[in-house]
Amino acid sequence: MIRASLLLAVVFALVSPVAAHHGGGTFDGSKEIKLAGTFTGLDLVNPHSWIYFDVKGADGKVTKYRCEMRSATVLRRSGWSPEMFKKGEPLTFEGSPDRNDPTSCYLNTIVFADGKRVDRYGQLTRGAPPAARPVRAARRPSGEPNISGDWAPEQLVMTDPRGRGGALVPLSTVEKYKPGEGRIGGPRGGGRGGPRVIQGAELTPEGEKGAEQFAVLFSKNNPRMRCETTSIIFDWAFDGPVNRITQNRDTIVLQYGQLGFTRTIHMNMKTHPANIKPSRAGHSIGRWEKDVLIVDTVGFAPGVLSPPILSSDKLHIVERFSLDPEKMLLTRQYTAEDPVYFKGQYAGSDVIGVADLPYKPDPCKELGFIDYSQESKK
Repeated sequence: MIRASLLLAVVFALVSPVAAHHGGGTFDGSKEIKLAGTFTGLDLVNPHSWIYFDVKGADGKVTKYRCEMRSATVLRRSGWSPEMFKKGEPLTFEGSPDRNDPTSCYLNTIVFADGKRVDRYGQLTRGAPPAARPVRAARRPSGEPNISGDWAPEQLVMTDPRGRGGALVPLSTVEKYKPGEGRIGGPRGGGRGGPRVIQGAELTPEGEKGAEQFAVLFSKNNPRMRCETTSIIFDWAFDGPVNRITQNRDTIVLQYGQLGFTRTIHMNMKTHPANIKPSRAGHSIGRWEKDVLIVDTVGFAPGVLSPPILSSDKLHIVERFSLDPEKMLLTRQYTAEDPVYFKGQYAGSDVIGVADLPYKPDPCKELGFIDYSQESKK
């Protein structure tokens, strides 16, 4: 089973952890700074949150700073909230400096006045305990498996809780690793000089070209940096979203927990319409085979399937959703075909469980490309 951690390995194979999260690659992970200041504000947004503070120099001059944090969704699932901070309170910020913006940093740790330390991947709570979650019926009155409700993948956290190194691993397993153990990234596949093979798909020459261009201009080409959905495959489990499924008589609606994305599976159609307006969601038709929901989707607008793999209007995706009623886990297996960018099938799977928090779309605002040193002068 190809889990979300392997998807991340593809994304980050060519860049360092600090550069990858920022998107622009402007944070210098080889250096660490410590700034003492007073808290002024917080932007809990996707794809990255930001905390703001003032620093008073020896000459009495006040400089406005900010540090980048994880996405609003995963911070909320980890117990972070605006109520943690009080305007004007003294805080110390440890992080990696921005190479281009002297008033920005990549947050590693916040130290409160009482000495309490909260790391980037700090888990302040772990959501609602199982006993507090509502009892779910395994089947609907009509007989189909009951997949309605709020679902979320297990969080991935770095083995170094400060986010300075190590590997991304499931939260339930992180205590098995030494701090900083492992690394993000892995072999690109295909052998030196040969075509890349990613999750079973061999990139075509056009796919190789697109992947290289994507990596070079990662910030510009990454849809998430524009608050846009990447694809129906990628965004379902990437970065720990809380998703919602609503089963109706003729449709099943999937609401993705980040970037305000919704898709509809038509259960009362056997074929796709002749004329489909291309979109990121495409057009989905579904059917139940025994207890497996099979979803066939076409009609995509050209875009990004899963970084760095591009997709064309020839993209065809088949998903198979199956519920484990004992463990209340929803597994999705998927295959994608796109003769323009890869040969064979791009295949994988992911698993989500009953969400630890209710579905709540968090706002998205990409703030990473603002030169805060100039903004702070306004």
